[in-house]
Amino acid sequence: MAEGPEPREYRMEELAREAGITVRTVRFYRERGLIRPPRREGRIAWYDDHHLARLRTIAALLERGHTLTGIAHLATAFESGRDVGEVLGLGEPTEETPVRLSPEELADYFEGEVTPENLRAALDLGYLATDGDEIVHISRRLLDVSAALVREGVPLAAVLDAARRVRVHADALAGLFAAVLRAHTATTTDAEKLRPLAKSVVEAEFSLALDRHLRTDPEATAPPSPPRPADG
Repeated sequence: MAEGPEPREYRMEELAREAGITVRTVRFYRERGLIRPPRREGRIAWYDDHHLARLRTIAALLERGHTLTGIAHLATAFESGRDVGEVLGLGEPTEETPVRLSPEELADYFEGEVTPENLRAALDLGYLATDGDEIVHISRRLLDVSAALVREGVPLAAVLDAARRVRVHADALAGLFAAVLRAHTATTTDAEKLRPLAKSVVEAEFSLALDRHLRTDPEATAPPSPPRPADG
């Protein structure tokens, strides 16, 4: 099995040259906490490939319009998030495919919507996890659908809030059908075979319910308008 390239270490001047920035900028980023402190060996500071990857990410996010303050908040959110091993601790999903993304690719998926608040919400939901310098989204389907909703004008914050509430009902439905399948099958393997049928019931019922709600006159369910102040 082929091994990856040997990890490198850089002095500050080398790191700056590889990242295409000045030594002064590296020092500024370090003082702002945008990169972690280097390894010290006597009076020599050694930086590694993780520092280089972070500097390149900062440059790419700046090009996409993020501010240094915003990038610092994003970095803090990522570093406080769970790693991929914790999120996938019970084993990878049987049907959902995780997706690896760089921070820049995530910013491109949700242009203008990757805020520290949205990032923390996605991390709390377990949609996102970290793996070294990469981000892992737990589900290709959820990533694509979320991005499509945002492109159609639905704010990412609203998508994530809806997802949080949907999860409560999804867990209840899953528990209901898991109990039914286990009660009427001999083994876990037999219950797994019926999984697509249970999903089809839920999808059909949700589709019918969505039809009913979308066809309802929104004026009939809209909250009353506040009273207008009296003239004069």
